[in-house]
Amino acid sequence: MLAAPESNSTLESSLLDARSRFIARHPRSAELHSQARTVMPGGNTRSVLYYQPFPIAMDKGEGSTLWDIDGNEFVDLCGEYTAGLFGHSESRIHAAVHQAMTQGLNLAAVGRAEYEFANLICARFPSMELVRFTNSGTEANLLALTAARVHTGRDMILAFPGGYHGGVLLFTPQGPSPVTVPFPFLLADYNDTDSATAVIEQNRDRLAAVIVEPMLGSGGCIPAEISFLKALREATREAGALLIFDEVMTSRMSDGGLQKRLGINPDLTTLGKYMAGGMSFGAFGGRADVMSLFEGRLSHAGTFNNNVLSMAAGRVALGEIFTKEVAEELYVRGERLRTALNDRLTRLGVAMHFSGVGSVATAHYRAPTIRRPYSPTAQEEDLRELFFLDMVQTGFYLARRGMFALSLPVLQSDLDRFVDAVENFASTRRGVLESDGAEP
Repeated sequence: MLAAPESNSTLESSLLDARSRFIARHPRSAELHSQARTVMPGGNTRSVLYYQPFPIAMDKGEGSTLWDIDGNEFVDLCGEYTAGLFGHSESRIHAAVHQAMTQGLNLAAVGRAEYEFANLICARFPSMELVRFTNSGTEANLLALTAARVHTGRDMILAFPGGYHGGVLLFTPQGPSPVTVPFPFLLADYNDTDSATAVIEQNRDRLAAVIVEPMLGSGGCIPAEISFLKALREATREAGALLIFDEVMTSRMSDGGLQKRLGINPDLTTLGKYMAGGMSFGAFGGRADVMSLFEGRLSHAGTFNNNVLSMAAGRVALGEIFTKEVAEELYVRGERLRTALNDRLTRLGVAMHFSGVGSVATAHYRAPTIRRPYSPTAQEEDLRELFFLDMVQTGFYLARRGMFALSLPVLQSDLDRFVDAVENFASTRRGVLESDGAEP
């Protein structure tokens, strides 16, 4: 249980108390972090996993349960940022990987599993006539953008603040990150149809592609309005530019992604995360006339693009486990969870709600409905940390920014307990949640 409301009258005191409890509960994680800093900048090699005062180090996982190196047990609601769809111990994926390992790891050749996996993906996504594999969604997006530029003979890309298309293709609410590749980017506000279509029309002679997430992932799980996506589809078609849907996160929203659920076909689609059963994976594909560039005109290298572990696991993950029926069940389950959370929060009258689609959502500390990403206030940043620390204390592990991504093995009883935990957080911390001080 959290501390009583009267002992948490200010956000500052609440955070100090939560941090103290966190430090006391994770001494071995603190020690490991100190050691790791001697050989890695920041003590880690993946920025999203770092947070103050130090990140929890996990020891093992089984099903939808995690144990850290201090012996603490958690319900895994982070779901490896949507990549952990199958949990930690899916026996069919383990068997497929083991079988692949017995036949050799690095064969330097094409294989049957590669073709069968590609065939499964093309059958699921109406827009994907041809597909190629990469090692990550980042690579998939870079290659999709390159293909669009070569195909159109144009150089500019339209993206949206808050969009995340990989480690070197990310856009803050203020614009491109310093690590974003130096393509010539144009920007328009997410869900602002007039702004986006005007930029497309004004730059039609140089615009190669528009890249968009049908739901912003790291940008706050903000869904795109269907009218916005339809307008992008029409405007790019008229301008001769390509429309690229980044479905690295949203492909789980049906057996054919959000594009299938919404009935909108992009020219190119990028994929990643869970599709190889938890192995390293990315893919890009779409129109045959665009993808045929890779039949000789464009080179596409990558030692591990078709590595035998990812190919074997992906064939089983999509072919046997994540069927159309299972995808729909997970989508509905996530919709019900988000509704239950928001119903409880609304009844409490606090400035907190969850935004998302299906099995992925993020907590926000302002009034709904949010249509585009924003720069959080200092108070909102503190509330994000407080929520994360309180959920860890209660036994739920989710992304530091307040995002959850459901895995298939997570128990309904655990989700019911999570709803209760969120309600308890909002009730206990009501004093710092009563006023958001920000417009959506």
